[in-house]
Amino acid sequence: MRHILFVCTGNTCRSPMAEALFRQKADGLDIEVKSAGVAAYDGQKASEHAIQVLRERGITHNHTSRRLTEELISWADLVLTMTGSHKALVQSFFPQAADKVFTLSEYVDGRSKDIADPFGGGLGVYKQCADEMEQVLERLRQKLAGSH
Repeated sequence: MRHILFVCTGNTCRSPMAEALFRQKADGLDIEVKSAGVAAYDGQKASEHAIQVLRERGITHNHTSRRLTEELISWADLVLTMTGSHKALVQSFFPQAADKVFTLSEYVDGRSKDIADPFGGGLGVYKQCADEMEQVLERLRQKLAGSH
């Protein structure tokens, strides 16, 4: 089984959406997915807009935030961050894992493009973020399915 960890800042918007969206897309593949934040407070709920965007896509995700830990880094085979700055932070906190840390777009498309933080934005901003992630996550599914 392959273990994939999505990482953002607070683990209440982007990485929980990526986790839930990819879990749905990876159904049938031998993949387990989790998420965490580089500056997360353990136990916070996902943002209301993130939950609503997922619900509109038929996904129920009972998420509570968690801070990125050594245990999660060790668990993961692949760590996919939302931005280049997240990648740099993860690699500085956990240098032993540097070779398995990529931005999501870098891993999928070979170029690093940040996924903008919808935090504080309206529902439309969250929908736009989820739409962008869904396209990249579909390419991730195809890439991982091809490597099995």
